Order: sequence, then C-alpha cells, then structure tokens
Amino acid sequence: IRRPPRSTLFPYTTLFRSARPGSSDFFGKGEQVFLDQLFLFSFDLFHGDAAFRPVDWRIRVTPAVSLNYLDVRELGIVKVDVRGGTTRLDSHIGFQEAFAEVKLHDLSPNFDFISVRAGIQELNADFRGFLFVDEQPGVRFFGNLESNRWQYNLAYFNLLEKNTNSGLNSFARRKQQVIIANVYRQDFLFQGYTAQFSVDYNDDAASVHYDDNGFLVRPSPIGAVVSNNMVQPHSIHAAYLGWTGDGHIGRVNVTNAFYQALGTDSLNPIAGRAVTINAQMAALELSVDKDWIRFKGSAFYASGSANPRSGRARGFDAIEDFPEFAGGIFSLWNREGIRLTGSGTNLTSPDSLLPSLRSNKDEGQANFVNPGIFLANLGTDFDLTPKLRGFVNVNYLRFMRTEPLELLLFQAPIHHTIGVDSSIGVRYRPPLTENISITAGAATLVPGEGLRDIYTGKMMFSLFTNVRFQF
Repeated sequence: IRRPPRSTLFPYTTLFRSARPGSSDFFGKGEQVFLDQLFLFSFDLFHGDAAFRPVDWRIRVTPAVSLNYLDVRELGIVKVDVRGGTTRLDSHIGFQEAFAEVKLHDLSPNFDFISVRAGIQELNADFRGFLFVDEQPGVRFFGNLESNRWQYNLAYFNLLEKNTNSGLNSFARRKQQVIIANVYRQDFLFQGYTAQFSVDYNDDAASVHYDDNGFLVRPSPIGAVVSNNMVQPHSIHAAYLGWTGDGHIGRVNVTNAFYQALGTDSLNPIAGRAVTINAQMAALELSVDKDWIRFKGSAFYASGSANPRSGRARGFDAIEDFPEFAGGIFSLWNREGIRLTGSGTNLTSPDSLLPSLRSNKDEGQANFVNPGIFLANLGTDFDLTPKLRGFVNVNYLRFMRTEPLELLLFQAPIHHTIGVDSSIGVRYRPPLTENISITAGAATLVPGEGLRDIYTGKMMFSLFTNVRFQF
C-alpha cells in the first residue's frame, strides 16, 4: 500500500508576521521535522489454488491508522490560522483496500481468465507510476490471453477525498472520475521486453475544497480564481494516450514511457481563461548489470507552456503520479515538495517529478500551464549483500519554459537551470524477507540560476528513514 510523505520544503511565512525575528519576509525558515507512524491491517479471504491459477473469488479489507507529527519554524503552515502555532499532532483512520473479486470465466486450459474487482483497490497505470497510482473505489475488469502473453485492464474509479496530513483515504466523495484502459504484450518486438499501450481519462469536475488545515486547494489559489469576490471553480477533462515499456533487449535493461495529453480546462487560473490541452511527457532509462552492480542512465522530459496567457496549455501534468524513476524516493526533487507562493501553490508536490504548480497533488487539480522539466540522471545500484542494497544517483534538472514562473512571480528573467540533485540510500532486510525492511536516504539539491532567481542560493537537504514491519 502506497502512502506518500506529507513534507514540503521552503514553507512560506504568513502575510502578517514570521514566527521568529530575523526570518525573511516571505519564505522564512524552511527547516521542518515530520514523523509518521502508519498501521495497516489486512484481512484477506479467498477461494482457489492461488499458487497455480487465479483465485475463484476474494474479499480483502485493509484499514489504515496514521499518527503523525509536524514541527516547523514558521506560522501559517500547520494551520491556516496563525494561532495554530508551529507544531501539529494528528491522527486519521481510513480504508486503503475494501474490495470483492470474482473470476468470471476461464478462457483456456493455460489459466487464461477474466475477473472483476469492485471496491477500494490499488492500481498503477504503468510500470513506473508516471500517470496514476492510487487506492480508490472503482470497478476493474482484468485478465490475460495466450498463456499470459497478453494482459489487460479496464477500470473506472470514482475518487475519494484524501486526508491532508496522512495522505490516506477519507470517507468523503470527490467530484472526480478516472478511467484506465491498457493492454500489455510480452516479448513485444524483442524477447524479454514488455510493451503497454493505454488510453486514460481524467474527469475532474468544478468544485471548491479546503483541506483539513483550512487552506484553499481547489481551485488553486492563484491567478484568476477570484472574480467579483467569489471563488471560481473550474473543470478539467483530459485524455492520455500512452506507450510504456519495461524489460531487457539483450544485456541492456530498458524502461520507456511516452504520454500525449489532450483535453480542456474550463478556466485555468494562470491563463485566466479556458484552455485546450496539448502536452507531452517522455522518459527513458537504460541500465547494464555487471556482477553485483547496476549502472543506469536516464532522461525525463515534460513539456512546458511558452505563452501562459494563450488559449493553449502545453505544460504536462499527471493525474496522481508516484514515479519510481531517477532515484525515486531517494531524490530530494522527487520526494519533497517545494512551495512557490504564499497563497499555497507548490513548485513541485511531494512524490512527483513535475513542476506542475499545483496547490496539492492529492486534493488539488491538474494544471497544464506550467514550466515543464528536463532531467538527466546517472545512477548506480549496489547489491552489497543479499540483505543490503545501496543506491547512488545524481540528477541535473532544468525548466523547459520559465514564462509561467515569470508571470506568477512578476519577475523576469528567470533562468532555466534548476540545479543538481544528489542522493544516496540503502535498503536493508535483516531476515532476508519482506517482513522487516529499513529504508534510509540523504539528498541535497544545489540550486542553479533558476532556483536562485526564485529563492536564495542556499543548498537544500533532506534526510529520511522508513522502517516497515509486515507479518
């Protein structure tokens, strides 16, 4: 079960005063400490010989309990009300899984089948989490053909709101629907390479929503969201055409992805008008294994908007991404969110590579008027022992376009270079199983000219540890 961390670097100070004398007038002190204790309890009842063939039926329920604590250095972060202080202790109970599954039909003697699953369930729309990774209520048809050479999914989700501080499901409905349709083909063109082709759709209806800490997150509180003293909600209808792949071609391990986004936004707050969406994303990772070391090189591209006031939105944004790419959770740029404005808009959201200028990845709406990004990565994975694995990654990051940032910040010019993100991490499994695992990492982001134009020249850093017990 995936749950993203809730941290955001460079939190802003309030419009009234900072908590500490000597803090800068706007971004103030960026340090923070976040602790989260998550309990997951899974109840699974099924019928069938699952070791050799799909189950005949299954019922699974996974309640989750979160206890989390946040300590920051500025006011107006833990709560919109500055009287909320600089610390917060919170708890939440939700369901990350609650579904029933039935096999509808066996299609061949080789265990080809078609099944249906209804209820709260997890789905990753591609190999690396570039587009949609979430646990949401829905109906999903899935199965395989030709001795598992083909696999397929057709899923419809009617999304729940998220609890702000834990990232877990709440019990309130959100006016957002997602359709995922994909097909996988093993040994596509090359033996060992699996290709996936997909058509996905995001229908995010106009609504006004404040998060659990009192901040406006839908619509994003920037630009043209307020007219005649009224908040103006807007709807997004976006379709994604995708080709992704994973596997190996000879000795070279390959992961690739391409998405074309098309659709409309009825009132983009940055453009101040209705826009049509035409944006692209591409990613490629190549790696080679030599004994106990894997050498990796990768690149990531998301298009940006050159003219943010026009009627065409060219900046790519996902539905609910959680990318395991270019360092994944060990990368500071990927793992941490970075605040952009005092109104609550993020340059990046936690667990995302995209500088999409959203208010909140979980509760906010996709924004296709953004600067886009280019990332180049070099990394190495080390199987140090059967129990211990190490990770080293270096990323070079660059905005594709800076015009949306210049418009929002009333500042020009803003340079394109974001900086260099370096990270190291380890994953340790003491009993050589998944029952106990310890993951820890450290990352720094040395800002380039672009980030120095927006913030200061200080280096950002992040440390984290995750301990997991599963029985």
